[in-house]
Amino acid sequence: MAFVVLFGILGALALLLIVTLLRRSSNQTESAEGLRIEEQARLQASHDRVSFSTIAMHNSPPSASDAHHRRR
Repeated sequence: MAFVVLFGILGALALLLIVTLLRRSSNQTESAEGLRIEEQARLQASHDRVSFSTIAMHNSPPSASDAHHRRR
C-alpha cells in the first residue's frame, strides 16, 4: 500500500513537471527585437558570472579566512 501511494505521488509530480515545461516552452519570443533583448540579457548574465566570481574578486579560491574577515 505504501508503494502505491509513493508511486502515485511521484507520478503526480512528474505530470506536474511535464505540464509546467510544456507551458513554459509555448511562451517563446518570436519577434526579432525580443530575441535581441533576450540574447543581450543572456550575454550580460554570462559576463557578470565571470566578472563577479570569487576568483575574479579576490584572485584566489575562497577559504575559511575569507569568512573570518567578513565577520569583523
